[in-house]
Amino acid sequence: MKIELLVIGKTDADYLQKGIAEYEKRLTRYIPYEMRVIPDIKNSKNMSESVQKEREGELILAQIQTSDFVVLLDEHGKSYSSVKFARFLEQKMVAGTKKLILVVGGPYGFSEAVYKRANDKISLSEMTFSHQMVRLIFTEQLYRAMTILKGEPYHHE
Repeated sequence: MKIELLVIGKTDADYLQKGIAEYEKRLTRYIPYEMRVIPDIKNSKNMSESVQKEREGELILAQIQTSDFVVLLDEHGKSYSSVKFARFLEQKMVAGTKKLILVVGGPYGFSEAVYKRANDKISLSEMTFSHQMVRLIFTEQLYRAMTILKGEPYHHE
């Protein structure tokens, strides 16, 4: 299985870029992984929230194939412990999922069309994080999940 983290806009902060790069390097020892960046929409300041979500939604959907299993990182999704998230990934691998795409939306969330296409939704927390910070947090959780599945000592109960 290949895992892709699909995000809107580049990561601006250097400290986030370094953290993401560290966990991506660690993660790729376990599973094929890639973070794909959809460029920010130009002139978004002149758009309403709903128009921006629709435009971002079109760009997100253009990156997804019919056979992909799509999971939105969304505040209304299921909450998992790290161990349960690892088991979720394991189930996808055992089921023969070829590509798992995890999507971080823009600042206003997802369009209705993206919600309709999604196979699942996961919430990282009841707290709100910047969409750039979510990239680091989630990349670390993917790495943590892989170490849990391999029985390695990174995660402590």
